[in-house]
Amino acid sequence: MNSTSKMVFFLFLSLMLTIMLCSTGFAQGEVNVYSSRHYEVDAQLYKQFEEETGIKVNIIEAKDSALLERILAEGRRSPADILITADAGRLWQANSSGIFQSISDVEALATVDENLQHPDGFWTGITKRARVIYYNKSKVDASELSTYEALTDEQWEGRICIRSSTNIYNQSLLASIVATQGLEVAEEWAAGMVNNFARDPQGGDTDQIRAVAAGECD
Repeated sequence: MNSTSKMVFFLFLSLMLTIMLCSTGFAQGEVNVYSSRHYEVDAQLYKQFEEETGIKVNIIEAKDSALLERILAEGRRSPADILITADAGRLWQANSSGIFQSISDVEALATVDENLQHPDGFWTGITKRARVIYYNKSKVDASELSTYEALTDEQWEGRICIRSSTNIYNQSLLASIVATQGLEVAEEWAAGMVNNFARDPQGGDTDQIRAVAAGECD
């Protein structure tokens, strides 16, 4: 593994061991992970964890909202030991529902920047992902692109495709603008984005890429 993979593994290992100390599953040599992620690297982490500890990892995979609803429905009898989800917005939703226990005593949290973990230790990030801007290279020069805020400039009128504002990623993006620049700027940015739409928001991430490739937007 490279240095980043090793850091993620050791953080993951420490979290698993610490959280499991209070769980029934741990006493039985098993840990139940509810995860919305579907990446091969995760399977490698689980396998290495099992090899390092002898503890069996049971994976329950589903969409983020379905996992949260399941844990809430299961209540105090839920077998879930760890919830792995994507985006700080979803972590906020889960924490607001009261399903998390504090992990602030985990030494491995020292490897994670404080802005990427809950101040009281209710969750921590283990990976980061970028929200990138895709563009048609025949119509857009990379030098024209700078920030999300700049996408409201007049030059992008009728040229932007985006997912719906009901999507958690876009909600988190807007929340970041509110947090760093204030509500008024965020509202102006949202209105400017709408003015520059090539079509009504629709579909997922790959649908936006397809729309660029099809010439529906730049």
